[in-house]
Amino acid sequence: MTTSISGVIAILRGVTPAEVLAVGRALVAGGIRIIEVPLNSPQPFESIALLARALGVEAMVGAGTVLDADDADRVADAGGRIVLSPNFDTAVVLRTKARGMLSVPGVATPTEGFHALTAGADALKLFPAETLGPPVLKAWRAVFPPSTVMFSVGGIGEHNLAAFKAAGADGVGVGSSIFVPGLAPEEIERRARGLSVLWQAAGAAGT
Repeated sequence: MTTSISGVIAILRGVTPAEVLAVGRALVAGGIRIIEVPLNSPQPFESIALLARALGVEAMVGAGTVLDADDADRVADAGGRIVLSPNFDTAVVLRTKARGMLSVPGVATPTEGFHALTAGADALKLFPAETLGPPVLKAWRAVFPPSTVMFSVGGIGEHNLAAFKAAGADGVGVGSSIFVPGLAPEEIERRARGLSVLWQAAGAAGT
């Protein structure tokens, strides 16, 4: 299944409701259009709800580290539009789609990837990307349907973002290279802008 999601996903692991709006606004100002609040952050559903209400028109807000179907329901109730996981779980994919959200499960093998697509996943999250590396992504591109949307997540930053795009990534998830708790909004915006510009400038596979 194809979907319009692409580019840099900002992963806000550890973000708190008290800081999340300032962080979200800084990300949007820096060109980020997909924001993920991992569920192992403090009060994640409150942060998702705050972001969805304030920035839902400007950015796609959702959750990461979603491990069970009940949490997918909570993400939807909070206004989230995208669910990302470190693993593939059929129940999570099915509940995510039933609630009208985009499903991006984590996969580390082609077998997991094909099973995830069969279950209805909108995109695949190749995780951990720093272990799989661009060569694995390039090899996957040769066997998966051309329309398959693939994100590389885990250990992504300015040093390797372009290599993953060149190997065929539709997007990347970036964590500590763009956000750590307590970081000033001005620095978050600077990092976001740098990564967004780098992504746009990087050549895609076959170009």
